[in-house]
Amino acid sequence: MGKKWFTMPVAVHLFLVKGTEILLLRRYNTGYEDGNYSVPAGHMDGGEEVKHAAIREAREECGIVVREEDLQIVGVMHRHSSDERIDFFLAASSWSGEIVNTEPDKCDELIWVDMQKLPANMIPYIRQAISNYQQGTWFDSFGWKK
Repeated sequence: MGKKWFTMPVAVHLFLVKGTEILLLRRYNTGYEDGNYSVPAGHMDGGEEVKHAAIREAREECGIVVREEDLQIVGVMHRHSSDERIDFFLAASSWSGEIVNTEPDKCDELIWVDMQKLPANMIPYIRQAISNYQQGTWFDSFGWKK
């Protein structure tokens, strides 16, 4: 009988950046952190490279095309919430197309916000990841009991 290997969900999160501003979306009707701000994100489907997952999410959630060479992996987080997860954070400051809310059933607002003035109702690990990005901190653990 073989050993059952531990697995965990993996997600990509996209920081779309214009100068000091970042694009935030407010979650709506999803059953997870509704009413709070996040960034375009989603689980990896499997069989796709990290940057390709971020490109897919940019298209699915914002209607834009981000080129692989315009994406930079800026952070990784080992996170504990209701379960254990790995989050990849990618940044882009260039894309083609107009940013639109292509998932109004899951998101009720897209806003540009200065990274130094994030709204109070941010998902906590996203707030931490944006702070890490600004400080150049590439890896973090979040939600583990100290």
